[in-house]
Amino acid sequence: MNNLKVALVQQDIFWEDEEKNISHLDKLLTHIKSKADLVVLPEMFHSGFTMHPHKVAQSMSGKVIQWMKKKAEELDACLMGSVVYTDGVDYFNRLFVFFADGNYQYYDKRHLFSMGNETKHYKRGENRLIFDYKGWKICPLVCYDLRFPVWSRNQDEYDLLVYVANWPKVRIEVWSTLLRARAIENQSYVVGVNRVGQDISAYYSGDSVALDAKGKAICELNNEEETVKIVELNKVHQDAFRKKFPVWKDSDDFHLVK
Repeated sequence: MNNLKVALVQQDIFWEDEEKNISHLDKLLTHIKSKADLVVLPEMFHSGFTMHPHKVAQSMSGKVIQWMKKKAEELDACLMGSVVYTDGVDYFNRLFVFFADGNYQYYDKRHLFSMGNETKHYKRGENRLIFDYKGWKICPLVCYDLRFPVWSRNQDEYDLLVYVANWPKVRIEVWSTLLRARAIENQSYVVGVNRVGQDISAYYSGDSVALDAKGKAICELNNEEETVKIVELNKVHQDAFRKKFPVWKDSDDFHLVK
């Protein structure tokens, strides 16, 4: 499949209220049924960026995760977003990827935001995820991961890099700049989906974006409003650019110590 239709869901989030967030998303997503291949929700879309994981944590049988499974089937699409998850022992900022057939994969956020005390409440992930979907290789990461380019390094391993976030407006220029840097250095499409609205500690302006492999914007949601936007990415164009200008072949070798 050469073209991939991606829905960026720039959502406002009700603080620690899964019922309101799920109900709200049901309304937001109604009109995109069968129109998108991949639907991307923000980080902790069911709760906001909370440091009270015990209040909102989900297990695999939890309402939020079961909603994701059902919604992927309803939309006939791949649905991703990060969830406060517990395995019964630890809490994780876990990004779930649900497919329309009910199968799923997940990625646990590697870089926890220490200045926001995320390291005190969540266990960090150890492994990166790259999954195959409709002929595309996709690498999903979470918010603060954006600041660490080694973790997103692309040695011809993926075609699309996705970041889901709760990134405050006060640092939004960093968000925009680093997303473009990740696109350019990895010669990959980059989609960054950020929330809008206010929580107990910060205001979020969204500024969700889809970029091509040269860092050029395909779409920018910079109106500080809740928005659902579908963009179409073309793999043939990106593959041709990579073949003509294969920067990754000249990259430095190193070993990442976990």
